[in-house]
Amino acid sequence: VADVGCIKRVARRVKRTWSQGNKVVVVVSARAGVTNELIARANAIRKQPDDREMDMLMACGEQETIALLAMALHALKVPAVSYTGWQAGVLTDGNHSRARIREVTGGSIRKQLRK
Repeated sequence: VADVGCIKRVARRVKRTWSQGNKVVVVVSARAGVTNELIARANAIRKQPDDREMDMLMACGEQETIALLAMALHALKVPAVSYTGWQAGVLTDGNHSRARIREVTGGSIRKQLRK
């Protein structure tokens, strides 16, 4: 999802799949270059930033993409809700910047798919 054009293409592809009667869950990452830009900003402030704060910063790029994709889907009249990992029920250990997934409950996603 390098840019807005790519996000729109992903949305059109999701719409095709959804239009065929499928329930769709999409996992995306930050736009191309955003993660590197955020890392560079953090390093400009402190050479070895705190792992927890880096996790928070990295989440910003991902949250931008999930919101933009949901908006692109809404523009195509496809129902969509953006969720962060924890909202989606992805539970990890407490290892900041190196966390491992411990459990996927599905959380709010399961409720949304039942609608």
